[in-house]
Amino acid sequence: MSHVRIFDTTLRDGEQSPGFSMNTSEKIRMAKQLAALGVDTIEAGFPIASKGDLEAVVAVAKEVRDVPVAALARARKEDILAAAEALKPACVPGDQRSAFAGEAAHDPAAGPRSD
Repeated sequence: MSHVRIFDTTLRDGEQSPGFSMNTSEKIRMAKQLAALGVDTIEAGFPIASKGDLEAVVAVAKEVRDVPVAALARARKEDILAAAEALKPACVPGDQRSAFAGEAAHDPAAGPRSD
């Protein structure tokens, strides 16, 4: 039997809807409800975007313990470092509870690739 995996982006992508935003405590509350609904992964935000987004990802990573928490990162060193820092509270030694959601394609604005 097949299994559909749900990678929920409500905390990041949903907040981009006109007239809708959540503060950190609302994001934690929503993340806990998403976990209770049984989503497989929660994308908590885009830490490099703002200090508030970074703080919200950290808070969700601390509070949600039974579902992997992800953070969006472009293919840029500073994005990846911010996401890694934000997800530290989600990391449990010997257990995978954090993930990265990143761009698959190269961002032309980032200049030529060095790989």
